[in-house]
Amino acid sequence: QVQLVESGGGLVQPGGSLRLSCVASGSIFRLYTMGWYRQAPGKQRELVALITSGGSANSADSVKGRFTISRDNAKNTVYLQMNSLKPEDTAVYYCNANAVQSGATMSQRYWGQGTQVTVSS
Repeated sequence: QVQLVESGGGLVQPGGSLRLSCVASGSIFRLYTMGWYRQAPGKQRELVALITSGGSANSADSVKGRFTISRDNAKNTVYLQMNSLKPEDTAVYYCNANAVQSGATMSQRYWGQGTQVTVSS
């Protein structure tokens, strides 16, 4: 199995910053694209940002210029640096990874348990 564990969420004032981390562990043969999604109360889960194993990144228009996704392949870790946070960024943030488990022939999508980010004064 592949496990994803997020950390770094919390309460921050508008205009503040947070850095989320997500570590993938378990019987991993290969990690492909990793990313962050978020889900606010009463809303559908939405894509925040994605990054390929080669480092190509893309992000939602709502966070462009404020959030930066990066990864450390040696540590099987993806990060989300969030700056200039707004109240509308409040959500549970989920890590996602497309990975091949050891012994498997096909990739699967895996999800973390989520970490709460609250932006409020």
